[in-house]
Amino acid sequence: MIIRATKSLFVAAIGLFATLVAFGNLTDYGSNFEFVRHVLLMDTIFPESSIRYRSVDAPWLHHLGYWIIILMEALVALLCWIGAYRLYRFRRADARTFNRAKGTAITGLALGFLVWQVGFMTIGGEWFGMWMSDQWNGVESAFRFVVVILLVLVFLVMRDTDQDA
Repeated sequence: MIIRATKSLFVAAIGLFATLVAFGNLTDYGSNFEFVRHVLLMDTIFPESSIRYRSVDAPWLHHLGYWIIILMEALVALLCWIGAYRLYRFRRADARTFNRAKGTAITGLALGFLVWQVGFMTIGGEWFGMWMSDQWNGVESAFRFVVVILLVLVFLVMRDTDQDA
């Protein structure tokens, strides 16, 4: 049962993380919005870069992009919290029931992986050249988040047996 409880706690930890990230983005909207705005403007990438044609100048698109990020982070949080609750609730159930209870947690973790890997590392980092910016570069932070989420996901999807109960 300790393994099952640990899986629940690890998913809850990711839920807490995503909650704090979304909360921070809402309560410090201006500061964090500046990050998104500069990434989309591509105004701090290498001056000689030939990818500047990808920049987005429309302020409404900056806000839209930021709201999409916040909503995705909040959805990750919600799914992880619900998933952690379900895992904890079924921690003493038979293995089949516990393994079926993992779905919401898996969905939350998978969405978290996609938010930070696709959203920040791929779109922000590669498409908008965020890696070139000394001031507005979130690739390293996103990589840390992706690795932690992925490790929790791998631990979670390990099949539980009745011997674990």
